[in-house]
Amino acid sequence: MRPIRFPLAMGLAFVALSAAADELSRFNILEENDSLWFKSDQHYTQGLRLAELGPDLRPGSGWNFPFGLFDLFGSAARENRRYSVEIGQSLFTPVNRFLAPPDPRDRPYAGWLYAGVNLLQEDDGRSLEHLEIQMGVVGPDAQGEPVQNDVHFLIHAQPFYGWHYQIANEPAGDIAFDRQWRVGLLGGDSVGVDWVPEVGVTAGNVFDYAEIASLLRIGVNLGMDYGPTRIRPGLSGHDYFNSDRSTGDWGFYFFAGAQGRAVYRNIFLDGNDYSKSSPRISKVPLVGDLEAGVSFYNSRGFRIDAMSMRRSLEYTGQPHPDVLCTVAVAWAW
Repeated sequence: MRPIRFPLAMGLAFVALSAAADELSRFNILEENDSLWFKSDQHYTQGLRLAELGPDLRPGSGWNFPFGLFDLFGSAARENRRYSVEIGQSLFTPVNRFLAPPDPRDRPYAGWLYAGVNLLQEDDGRSLEHLEIQMGVVGPDAQGEPVQNDVHFLIHAQPFYGWHYQIANEPAGDIAFDRQWRVGLLGGDSVGVDWVPEVGVTAGNVFDYAEIASLLRIGVNLGMDYGPTRIRPGLSGHDYFNSDRSTGDWGFYFFAGAQGRAVYRNIFLDGNDYSKSSPRISKVPLVGDLEAGVSFYNSRGFRIDAMSMRRSLEYTGQPHPDVLCTVAVAWAW
């Protein structure tokens, strides 16, 4: 499974979008980085995700067939169905960039390159169901070392010396399902406060965890989404955006949220399945995130999100919680 196969996977996914209704698609660029504001450059240090959200599917389209998978989770939603496709890369490093070999008590080096397809289904503005399938590779083929150290060279920053000791190449994939509800607390969609609880589960050889989350939002024109986009694992509104629910030409909201995860597997801490010599470290089974930020958007499809996140300890002996910043820009075409 080489990186050269990812364009093929993305191309096949885009075929599905071509059968959708004649409406605008939305392109989303998401960057998560611990150095944007906090300059920490360690642990989960970089995440880049590119995605396209397709238009609403016609009721009679044959591309509605995969949404039957939602019936396995007791789905009742039928109103609005959309695909999104994605490609992304995440990088993980220890605290000390200069040690080679790295400290075995520190987080291992790891890269994760993936492509994915997302099925999104909304029920009358009240709930959103999301099924995500990601396939890719971890290890040197994920190109973590050249991406990180080439960028550091361009910005005149110190390189990381221990990438030779990263976890080994391994085909990797996950399937995830989650459901969100939108509960109005005060006012309405035009101006108001709402609460977005979420439950979900992820399984595969990258992550295995169950999660519960909650997001509180206050702002204008809240009905078009369920929160800002994040890279998994993380409290997420996904790529979903429905301009038909707009109550004006523009909107914004401030938000704060939390997510708790019961983690059975994290390949970036547990190491490769098949290799006893793989770098690994003892993980913490219960992990929590706190996040806060702001989103601005208009009904024609432009959007920008900015937020910060604090993640609790993920492995035994971790010196302190991690902080991360996220910036996302989306537009319609």
